[in-house]
Amino acid sequence: MTTPAAVIVDAAGYAQAVEDAVKASAAYYTGGTSVLDDDSYDRLVRGIAAWEADHPDQVLPESPSGKVAGGAVEGDVPHTVAMLSLDNVFSAEEFTAWTVSLARRTGHEVTRFSVEPKLDGLAIAARYVDGRLTRLITRGDGTAGEDVSHAIGTIEGLPAELTEPVTVEVRGEVLMTTAQFEHANEVRTAHDGQPFANPRGASAGTLRAKERAYTVPMTFFGYGLLPLAGTEAGLAKRLGELAHSELMDRTAELGVNTTATTPVPGITADTVEEVLTRVQEIGALRAGLPFGIDGIVIKADLAADQRAAGSGSRAPRWAIAYKLPAVEKITRLLEVEWNVGRTGIIAPRAVLEPVEIDGATITYATLHNPGDITRRDLRLGDHVMVHRAGDVIPRVEAPVAHLRTGDEQPIVFPEVCPRCGSGIDTSELRWRCEQGRNCHLVAALSYAAGRDQLDIEGLGHTRVVQLVEAGLVADLADLFALTRDQLLGLERMGETSTDNLLAAIVTAKGQPLSRVLCALGVRGTGRSMSRRIARYFATMDNIRAADAESMQRVEGIGTEKAPSIVAELVELAPLIDKLAAAGVNMTEPGATPPAPVTDEAGAEGVEVPDAADGPLAGMTVVVTGAMTGPLEKLSRNQMNELIERAGGRSSSSVSKKTTLVVAGDNAGSKRAKAETLGIRLATPDEFAILIADHLD
Repeated sequence: MTTPAAVIVDAAGYAQAVEDAVKASAAYYTGGTSVLDDDSYDRLVRGIAAWEADHPDQVLPESPSGKVAGGAVEGDVPHTVAMLSLDNVFSAEEFTAWTVSLARRTGHEVTRFSVEPKLDGLAIAARYVDGRLTRLITRGDGTAGEDVSHAIGTIEGLPAELTEPVTVEVRGEVLMTTAQFEHANEVRTAHDGQPFANPRGASAGTLRAKERAYTVPMTFFGYGLLPLAGTEAGLAKRLGELAHSELMDRTAELGVNTTATTPVPGITADTVEEVLTRVQEIGALRAGLPFGIDGIVIKADLAADQRAAGSGSRAPRWAIAYKLPAVEKITRLLEVEWNVGRTGIIAPRAVLEPVEIDGATITYATLHNPGDITRRDLRLGDHVMVHRAGDVIPRVEAPVAHLRTGDEQPIVFPEVCPRCGSGIDTSELRWRCEQGRNCHLVAALSYAAGRDQLDIEGLGHTRVVQLVEAGLVADLADLFALTRDQLLGLERMGETSTDNLLAAIVTAKGQPLSRVLCALGVRGTGRSMSRRIARYFATMDNIRAADAESMQRVEGIGTEKAPSIVAELVELAPLIDKLAAAGVNMTEPGATPPAPVTDEAGAEGVEVPDAADGPLAGMTVVVTGAMTGPLEKLSRNQMNELIERAGGRSSSSVSKKTTLVVAGDNAGSKRAKAETLGIRLATPDEFAILIADHLD
């Protein structure tokens, strides 16, 4: 979808738009801050360009059109070769039109493109003399940039010394990964500084900062390699003849970081269709990347095509940026709600002034926990940067501190549970009502009775409310003690519905241990983790006897989660005993418990069972899209159970460890990622044949 231009109706509006755009660009390029988010800036600049196209005799000299960095920045270190910006396209139609103009400039249809992610950071030139890094320079106005050599040594991927003693200039992008951004804000706020609003602003501000009491790391990805004064003549000639993709290979050989090591490496494509396919693939992977991208850079790969196309004053004519929909917008934090979950967790949620991000209107966003609010120094009334990518739950990144007016108010944390008024356990990052599950008993029981847990048909939310309000159940085990007379005494409970519910409760007693464990709602576990724990230990007694060290042997349970799970099981001991006494199953069918062993030194341990037999033994399987055929009526949880019965491991995300992706109708980003990684794909019908012996 093409980003719509801002509407400018008269000369006064045009002049104001130019002033706003230049100020926003200057704020970003000089300090990493801006009053506008990317999408708003793009709309403004497109509006300016549209006005100027209709009124060419009224173009203001300070207009950002046709200028590098919007004409907002200057520098005092001349570039050996102009360091230009890129023009943008926002749709397949606009890109196709660009390729037509490229063919007109080169005199032939271009048949080789390079396609790379457009990294969301700050462009710099790194000069190496005899293989040693001597100077860092920002883009500036394209002809000269600012010397930021003080940042040498703080940028990962930009080595102090190349693998060969050559004199060259490496151009690329400095950015902060998600992890580096979180670390930078922790360090910054610890030194009484305002948190950065987003990683790009953080990298821009940090790169220029001098004489700080602290340093934070950044990351570099190279996208250009060219000769300098002093470059050996033969090398200079070779660099001028290499295709862009070959230059990137050479850059990597010199020890400089490139996108080749990322989940979205640069590739070459021979047709417009191949380029657009790669654009879709990178866009599909965007949400899971460890760094921000805001588009895809497409270049004529061959040096001869680049020379034939030439460059304008602002941008090369042989390269274009295909911009992706914005995933970050600035809006206002109106209030904070404190919601209590089924296990008693008290979770803050941001209430936002509605804002549209990537086609969705966002009014709420996660705030994680009280410590996160404190660390980010959030206040009611703040302008905040909100991030949403794909289907990821929107989150508040940080306040846009330079937009504060002084009217913002502190966020008040609850002193008692907002649901029941009990005390709050604040000993962990995530606060919890001291009543735990009993605080939100209805939610806990509704979850336990759900299809993917005990699957008690007829026990929906309304019926659970009736049981709790009538005093018939005070915990999960009380469900299994309900009598026919008790149920008949409830409103709208006839003989048939009563008998059906009692039969469903009896059936629930025989559910496998994994479902019982999931129904208990142990914090730090879910459906997949409950299955892994149940299959590893085989019985509830073995699970309860496990210490933190033993629990860590279950795949996916680390040193932090294991003690929490063990402690939670101790807390649940009375309820588990009550469930067992009621006849609820406490074993996992087909699972073999780990056998105790003693090593040569006499130390006790357990022997991990061999991987399960079956057609999926040793395989990691991801299911995506709508299932058809024999699998059509299975829930996603039932599909995962089926995978594990067949000896495999179910996963919700595609990675290099994935063995097979079952792609149903409307499979999207996961299928695209599997194709990119060369992972085997199967249709639902093909998968059903593969595991036919394990289908019920």
